[in-house]
This record gives sequence, structure tokens and C-alpha cells, in this order.
Amino acid sequence: MKIFVAGATGAIGRPVLNQLLAKGHNVVALTRSQERAQSLAAQGIEPAIADVFDPDSVKAAIAHAQPEVVIEQLTALPKTYSRESMSAAGPLNTRIRLEGGANVLAAAQAAGVRRYLRQSVAFWGIPGAGLADEATPLSLDASPAVAADARLVTEIERRLLESNLEGIALRYGFFYGPGTWFNPDGDVAQQVRQQQFPIVGNGDGVWSWLHIEDAAIATVAAAEQGNPGVYLIVDDQPLAVRDWLPAFARSLNAPPPPPVSVEDALKMEGGADSVYYQTQMRGASNAKAKRKLNFQPRLLEWVVETAVTHAS
Repeated sequence: MKIFVAGATGAIGRPVLNQLLAKGHNVVALTRSQERAQSLAAQGIEPAIADVFDPDSVKAAIAHAQPEVVIEQLTALPKTYSRESMSAAGPLNTRIRLEGGANVLAAAQAAGVRRYLRQSVAFWGIPGAGLADEATPLSLDASPAVAADARLVTEIERRLLESNLEGIALRYGFFYGPGTWFNPDGDVAQQVRQQQFPIVGNGDGVWSWLHIEDAAIATVAAAEQGNPGVYLIVDDQPLAVRDWLPAFARSLNAPPPPPVSVEDALKMEGGADSVYYQTQMRGASNAKAKRKLNFQPRLLEWVVETAVTHAS
């Protein structure tokens, strides 16, 4: 099957390309750089050179490729995970997802693409009891940054699912593994080592995780056999911050994360968002992905590692 990938340079883009090649697909990847195009060609991937903010060049690239499926992973996230870096990256990230994504979607429709997959977010389900599923509304009234991003994701999904394509929104959990913030060499790991990533309040916020390789496997499965709609792509272990963060610190041989009260957190810039993530966030269910895509995620690595260490 011929598959066109937009957003091939991010943390998930590289493993998706590798998984597509391993499954024998004919892969075309979008890039702006001639140097990157040469690197892609050396891997057996057909490069398509275009700027996602130039609708005519994107339309020409997809029309030339004539893919059956488009996988769009467009983001502009920073290498560091902090209030300052995320705030600085915000305008471009929003633009590339809304404007760039709209250009790719329009080009796919014009070229007669059959199926279109889009990256989305699993961890903004409205707070409540139990795990969120695909029908759970997103937190449009949450803390400022979360609410803004939830509205952005809602609009992106609406455009896709109301198109005439077989639209699939893949709501991923928090990525960990190579190339992510939550890898031992990643930015959050460094913050944990320096005790700059505290537990806020009771740490009751539940996070849903996803290894970057499992994300790629699920993405390719959806490209091959997914039905239109939304899929939550997360692992089997949604965990409260009070559980996963100390385990992560132990796996890094780092000191325990310091506690911070909700009151003190709210005094900091972006504190309302920190409080949401750490005390209100809701875990997600992967039941549909397991049922429809035969999704079999691995156990959260650092929880397994610390359990084995304690047992021995």
C-alpha cells in the first residue's frame, strides 16, 4: 500500500516510517529540506519536498505521490518540557496543526486519498470517575492552556471526521521511550534528577502512557485496517502522578520528587495547568484499540524496572 507521511521528523514520525517499511509499504514522506530528502531516499523512502504552509506545493506533492493513505503527524513541540518552552512553541504548534494540517487534508481530498490518519491527544477527557473512552468529551473548560489545546484538538478532529475521507483520529497517551521527554536522556528525566518536577497536591491526576514504538505499531495497524472514527491509543496502566512519578525517579536513581501544595503551585506561572495535570487529569481506556486493532501495548518500563529492583 502506498502511504504518504506528513510530520515524519518528530518523535513518532521516525518509528512510524520504520514500521511502515518493515511491513513492506511503499512510503512517501513530506519534508522541506533537500538534505532531509537525501536522508529519506537513502532509507528507501520517497521524499516529497513541500512547505505545509504553501497549499499549492502540498497539493502538488500529494497529487504526484497518489497515495492510498495519508498519515499526518504535524506538530512543532520543543525538545524541552517546561512552561517557558511550551509557551514559546505554542503559536507555531497551533499554526502547523491548524493551517498546515488543513492544507494536507485539502490536498488529500483533492488527490482522491481513501484514508487519512491524524495525531490527536488521549489525556484531555473531561474529569470524572473511571477511564475516559472515545465518547468522553474533552476538557474544554479546564485550565487555560489545557482548554485551549482541547478546543484545538476538537476542531482538528471535527474537520477530519466530517470530511469525505475515511478519517481516523489517533488519540495518543503520553509518549515515552527513545526521542521523548520521558526517556532517561530526555528533558523531564533531567528535571526529575534535579528535583524540578514535583508532585503537586495529592498527585491524584491519572496519566495514560504509550511507548513510542507501540504508538507506531498502532498507527500502522490503523492505516491498514482501521475503521473511521476516534481511537484511544494508550497502554494498560493508567497511573496517578503519586505512583508513576516516584517510580520514574527511582528508575533514574534520582531523589524522590518534592511535594508542592496546590496553593503554592497556583502562585507560579502556568500553575493552574500544573494543578490540572497533577490532580484532575483522567486516564483513558484502550479497549477499542485492543478490540479493533489488536493493540497489545507493553508494560510501562520504569514501573516494571522498579518493581523488579524492589523484589530482588
